Amino acid sequence: MNNPILKGILAVLAGVFIGGMVNYGLIIISSSIIPPPAGTDLKTVEGLKAAMHLMEPKHFLMPFLAHAIGTLVATFVASSIADSYKIRYALGISAWFLIGGILNIIMLPSPTWFTLTDLIGAYLPFGYLGYLLSIRFIAKEKK
Repeated sequence: MNNPILKGILAVLAGVFIGGMVNYGLIIISSSIIPPPAGTDLKTVEGLKAAMHLMEPKHFLMPFLAHAIGTLVATFVASSIADSYKIRYALGISAWFLIGGILNIIMLPSPTWFTLTDLIGAYLPFGYLGYLLSIRFIAKEKK
């Protein structure tokens, strides 16, 4: 594909979709890796809100990893597809995922320590890392 505009649109759509699927997949399998507190139902927002006071720090590990790795994969994919302005695509997609994280925290309040760790540590840093990895991957492919 030689059209940079279409390639840019494809980069954004593919990045957001694939990164979102990674995020979702990690959230889905999280309870099998770190079991939720006994007697809680984490399948609904209401159940999550009701169980929040029972959550220990270990229960927040998988959501953080889902947000961070989902963003990393999204920006890696988009930066790998885009012909130019790769950093702009990566930061734009990181911002998109950050907005999603902010909305998630508004809908599902979490402990302050997790809110800060998630918003500061997951989205923009891992988005930038995804960009850097894509640049390194592309450089290796050209050799």
